[in-house]
Amino acid sequence: MDMNQYLEVFIEESKEHLQTCSEQLLVLEKNPEDLSIVNEIFRSAHTLKGMSATMGYEDLANLTHKMENVLDAIRNSQIVLSPELFDVIFLAVDDLEAMVMSIAEGGDGKRNVMGVVHQLEMIEKGESPVSSTIAEVAAASAVLEKEEMTVGEYDEFEWTVLQQSKDQGFNSFEISIGLREDCLLKAARVFMVFEVLEKSGEVIKSHPPVELLEEEQFDQRFTITMVTTESSDEIKKKIMKVSEVDQVIVYALDFERLRYASLSKEDKVTETPKHETNNAALPTEYDDRKKQAPVKTASSKTIRVNIERLDILMNLFEELVIDRGRLDQISSDLDNQELHETVERMSRITSDLQTIVLNMRMVPVETVFNRFPKMVRQLARDLNKKVNLEINGAETELDRTVIDEIGDPLVHLIRNAMDHGIETPEERLAKGKNEEGKILLKAYHSGNHVFIEIEDDGAGINKDRVLNKALSNGILTKETASTLTDKQIYELIFASGFSTAETISDVSGRGVGLDVVKNTIESLGGSVTIDSKENEGSIFLIQLPLTLSIISVMLVAIQNEKYAIPLSSIIETAIIKKSDILNAHNQQVIDFRGKILPLLFLKDIFEVPISQEEEESLSVVIVRKGDKLAGLVVDSFIGQLEIVLKSLGNYLTSAFAISGATILGDGQVALIIDCNTLIH
Repeated sequence: MDMNQYLEVFIEESKEHLQTCSEQLLVLEKNPEDLSIVNEIFRSAHTLKGMSATMGYEDLANLTHKMENVLDAIRNSQIVLSPELFDVIFLAVDDLEAMVMSIAEGGDGKRNVMGVVHQLEMIEKGESPVSSTIAEVAAASAVLEKEEMTVGEYDEFEWTVLQQSKDQGFNSFEISIGLREDCLLKAARVFMVFEVLEKSGEVIKSHPPVELLEEEQFDQRFTITMVTTESSDEIKKKIMKVSEVDQVIVYALDFERLRYASLSKEDKVTETPKHETNNAALPTEYDDRKKQAPVKTASSKTIRVNIERLDILMNLFEELVIDRGRLDQISSDLDNQELHETVERMSRITSDLQTIVLNMRMVPVETVFNRFPKMVRQLARDLNKKVNLEINGAETELDRTVIDEIGDPLVHLIRNAMDHGIETPEERLAKGKNEEGKILLKAYHSGNHVFIEIEDDGAGINKDRVLNKALSNGILTKETASTLTDKQIYELIFASGFSTAETISDVSGRGVGLDVVKNTIESLGGSVTIDSKENEGSIFLIQLPLTLSIISVMLVAIQNEKYAIPLSSIIETAIIKKSDILNAHNQQVIDFRGKILPLLFLKDIFEVPISQEEEESLSVVIVRKGDKLAGLVVDSFIGQLEIVLKSLGNYLTSAFAISGATILGDGQVALIIDCNTLIH
């Protein structure tokens, strides 16, 4: 029988069991006396071990078995819980997650886990996994990884090039490069590394392949093979100069071992069919185990649907929305009563269908929030701080597209709160606070938006320090600084390259975090604001749209062209006289309810051909980006509309202040204006 029919179920259930292990380990760390929690973790580990063995993933089953032995000893009171023990079990869970992800991505689920296994065995014997032993094991692991990495990786052409280069006196190196965990622009860093290496020699091969590296389809580590006349130290120094490169290991290629490895691989390939035959009877056993679990089948009222099918359904529905608009247009043109009634009924049905389709794409933010407790725990240990992460509203739902993008910004904000916000236990006690800091991560719905708050009870933002740093970096002048409000001062920390950290650490100090956070959230049509009180804490508030695919817009006309402005950016509309326009600092402005508002003439920005004469009054759309306002001058307002946002494609990515396009009811294409780009 084909094992693939069970693979999807195995992957999903494995992820659920590992998530349970992670969550319960965090609970156990706070309540070490509660052995019922250990039983819960043990059950998940035991089930995962059985599933892995049944599916033939021996490495996964073996590591789970070692972890299961330690958990069994804990619940029988043979081992005392300690922070070091938790560190090792969390490492084991991390490795298990990586192996399951490898299987999900089409890999074999193999991973070098010698270090973790050794530590688990030491714990099982009642010994403490001391740091020196861990370091030795890690070093041995690196050697093993190296051996596994190079086995049979080179084809005949690459092997010939390497051999000829060696004969001509060139050095052949395999370079393992690790990027920082918080690196967002991985593809850009890979490009910079390749650029450096191509100036020093010739790149022969990369692992993963270049295509996957460009699409950022890799973890933080990748490998490059090259030939060069330079030494390994020179190569290493050059790569380490690339920003956000965390580790570089340069190996000289061992040609004898490579030749032996390729022969060994050929031998293994000939043995594979026999191994597959032995596993052929396994699915029946797995099927029997599934039948023996009536609890799950009885309570299950859901089915798993491949996300690609939902994407196809969404695309088809978007086409339906476009046709609905076309029918509305035809109905109003023909002025037929029966047609009016039919179109109105169709509009109601498609509106209900729209709600259902959008709800199907909704995913709880819990899927993103779940990874933070473990991250906070590890970071607190690294920073020698005591931090309690509290999560509220994890059931709040967001469109899958938005969910995919907000993970990294939230990681940055939580790391920022822990490093810059939460003080050390000694500092907190001196201020009369509880020695354990608190970070509150909260999500909730409001209208057509979802709000996410990251609140900490730490030191808050020191306004004077932020201002002084901004002045020294040349971000603003002394004259401007004196006019800023508190909120405007706080927002300076979003400037590119800005950091108040005195020293650069693994957590922060490079000034590459918060500007990326702001840009990512604004690219999703959202916004981020800060409120802070010194020595009391800070609140970062993120506002995000519920969905990115179908949006409400104000349709406007500029000469003979139509443009759409998202309603989420609009404050209001106004009609002004030309005589109300003032000039200030080479910018046309108006006095709008006591505020000076800059005017942007869209016909000039988009270079629209002039076909009509200007009137004495101007139509203005007041839009907002954070605390900044601006007036967009158009020729006329057409009305409000629900539209389908379509990408402009790869050829038009450089189009200024245009986020996409839509097809209107009359078949015309209207460009969608990106207000965030227009307002500096």
